[in-house]
Amino acid sequence: MASQMAEAIQQLMQEKGVSREVIVGTVESVVKAAYKRTFGTSDNAVVKISEDLSDVAVYSRKVIVVGVYDPTTEIELEDALKLSSECEVGDEMDILVDPKDFTRSAIQTGKQTARQSLSEIHKNSMYAEYKDKIGEIIVGYYQRERNGNIYVDLGKTEGILSEKNQSPRETYHKNDRIRALISDLKRTPTGVEIVLTRASPDFVRAVAKLEIPEIYDKTVDIYKIVREPGYRTKMSVYSGREDIDPVGACVGQKGIRIQSIIRELEGEKIDVLKYDADPRVFIRNALVPAEPTSVVILNEERRQAVAVVPDQQLSLAIGKQGMNVRLANRLTDWNIDVKTESQYKETDSLAAESRKAAENLFATFDGYEEIDAIADLPGVDERVCAAFAKNGMIGIEQFLTAVENKSIYGIQEISDEDIHALEQLISESVEIFENSTDGEANEVKTGIANTPSEETKTEESYECPDCGAKITVDMTACPACGVGLSFEFEG
Repeated sequence: MASQMAEAIQQLMQEKGVSREVIVGTVESVVKAAYKRTFGTSDNAVVKISEDLSDVAVYSRKVIVVGVYDPTTEIELEDALKLSSECEVGDEMDILVDPKDFTRSAIQTGKQTARQSLSEIHKNSMYAEYKDKIGEIIVGYYQRERNGNIYVDLGKTEGILSEKNQSPRETYHKNDRIRALISDLKRTPTGVEIVLTRASPDFVRAVAKLEIPEIYDKTVDIYKIVREPGYRTKMSVYSGREDIDPVGACVGQKGIRIQSIIRELEGEKIDVLKYDADPRVFIRNALVPAEPTSVVILNEERRQAVAVVPDQQLSLAIGKQGMNVRLANRLTDWNIDVKTESQYKETDSLAAESRKAAENLFATFDGYEEIDAIADLPGVDERVCAAFAKNGMIGIEQFLTAVENKSIYGIQEISDEDIHALEQLISESVEIFENSTDGEANEVKTGIANTPSEETKTEESYECPDCGAKITVDMTACPACGVGLSFEFEG
């Protein structure tokens, strides 16, 4: 049994690549498990393995006594002297155990422990070997397919290329060579599952690193890659060196470098574009193959922008089923609305009409100071104010409503003369405006007429929400920071 075990150990080391120390420790634990099953304890079991792993033996370490109480851990002096004439009472002696002494159940226990231990060793060795390879390209061969998932022979183990990690362009047959990216490792009851992908943007990144030397040595860096597997990929690149064109380096002379990547992706289209810290430039680049004439930032905080393209390039900018602009959105992390030049001009004219209507609306209230409280009326009697306030009537609108429905008359502290006097004061000094919208009640605004100041007579101006520069309603972009402007006015 020992020689057979040694051969099994050597074979395991060669096939599985498991270290000697791990194997030796496993064998010791297996033999001790069988020993314990037979003798009830493994505390005095000693396993010895030769240096060349050609022999495995188990010994029972016993104490020499006169009068044995426990034969598993003790040996009679008379019997010990037969094995060694130099032993004495109290010494420990290692006595070779014949494998035939192990019971059937002990052997079964040892086998089960060996299977479990070796399986765990194999899992751990596979995990240790491949955990540092996550994100790297690996080559395997088509082995079988089940429920759309392809199992790839990787030599020592197999990987799984799930249906969602495959490109729609690709088909495989028995023994086809498959190059894929290791995206994840998963421990399973039967071993380690190596998850492969050809649909991830990281696969394109890894292939580009292999095909383009400037990316490999980091002369050119990839900012971001977005992808619709099987259809289109957008890759933004940049370089810290001014003498290097990052896009040209990736495309290569006559497109030879990018063509090698396209062939690997089975003809999937790839747009290589330059990253720019200026969102306007980056958005313009991201919409390639379209060429926007301008990009207007609508809301920098919400990252909203409009890209204006020539009328004939609208479908090119949007792409089939909106794919081009959708990928540009993901690449730049901006919400991009694409408009033609004629559509944008129409939008601008509508905005101008809105501004004109708003100016007319503001002109209605020009020269008036809005007030609400009775106490704010000029020359109002304090006694009358106090009387109305005591009865819960503070606002001018409240007073006028109470007069209209005659609920104000008959209050002890307020005489009819007080009511008429307040009505006369409101009539002389207050202008009342009524403003209504569909489905809503009238809103009454009251105001005291003022003499327009010279500042009011000048053109009304505002502050840019981004940089605080002075802007006017006729502007479509801030002259200081360039952010797009849109004025909305409520009636």
